[in-house]
Amino acid sequence: MSCKIPENIKLCSEEDLGKEFIERVIGKTPTYVCVIGNTETAKIPGVSAAGANPDITDTTPAADMELLHYGRCKCIEGVPVTPTGVPTPGIITMSATKMSKMPIFVMNAGVKVKPHVPYFELDGSPGEDIRTGKAVKNAERTFDRAVLAGKALAKISNYLVIGESIAGGTTTAYGVLTALGYDAKGKISSSMIDNPAALKENIVQEGLRNCGLSESILKKDPMMAVEALGDPMIVAAAGLAVGAAESVPVLLAGGTQMAAVLSVIKGMDDSVLDNIALGTTRWIVEDKSSDLIDLVSQIAKVPVLAADLNFSTSKYDGLNVYEKGLVKEGVGAGGSSIAAMLMSDGKINARNLLDEIEKNYVRLVSRR
Repeated sequence: MSCKIPENIKLCSEEDLGKEFIERVIGKTPTYVCVIGNTETAKIPGVSAAGANPDITDTTPAADMELLHYGRCKCIEGVPVTPTGVPTPGIITMSATKMSKMPIFVMNAGVKVKPHVPYFELDGSPGEDIRTGKAVKNAERTFDRAVLAGKALAKISNYLVIGESIAGGTTTAYGVLTALGYDAKGKISSSMIDNPAALKENIVQEGLRNCGLSESILKKDPMMAVEALGDPMIVAAAGLAVGAAESVPVLLAGGTQMAAVLSVIKGMDDSVLDNIALGTTRWIVEDKSSDLIDLVSQIAKVPVLAADLNFSTSKYDGLNVYEKGLVKEGVGAGGSSIAAMLMSDGKINARNLLDEIEKNYVRLVSRR
């Protein structure tokens, strides 16, 4: 390999494939695409930390997208916060995309509150509570439209970084991975310090009982798996990746949720997997309550990269708490950080990225 890997990017699995992926994209400007959606699953008490209370999670995706585009939110006062007041990981993504000047696109897979920014409309519907076993409508239509969007974006991009904003998404990811036959128990991450793994297991099992489909049928049909136990983001991100990866590299930016996206990609078109990597944060990879590396290894030989961010030196509690296991990932925080580092050939690094994040944190928190 001729290029040097930036110091704050970790190769966490499939190292040779990871080096090959980096070789193809280093020094190039990426296109960041964030897929947004809602699921009623987020309103189950104890499932999500992506909002001050469960009902406000309807606004989280729109607010995140406004933050990325304007540096502030328009649909809500302040910024999306956890119940304990910790701001959205979108602050990390906003800082990384601003420093690297990478273009940002938004893909609406199905939200209740539309963002005050331009976006691709896939005409999908917000997801239902997966306990019903009928979580997503018209998954294949959304997938097909996202494939077309991916093909179009690939024509104007060196490569795509695909992130997400959907509250409750790790629970729906658990549902899809389980429906497709993967061993996800005890391996699903959480935005909370205390991972509610037992709650998620009970939710998924209730959905499986109510969907009216056998395990053998679900395993063979990713669209049925998403419609029964998934969310609109998963199917849209998978379609976007399939369409783009036919011609350009794709970095799936996220943790457990992107493992679920990867499982749908494999089921729909495994020919593109050699042009895909997964990029997340160190906090996800080191999370002892989950196991992203094992999940990905069950699905495909796809490299996992991690942004070696470290907020332990931050003087702000809302950032320092990331080191204690709160939030960890979201809005493509890890993948966008990796892409910024690669684009700048390491000139953007964990240290100056933290400086930018702290500046934005102070400005945004002072608005609250």
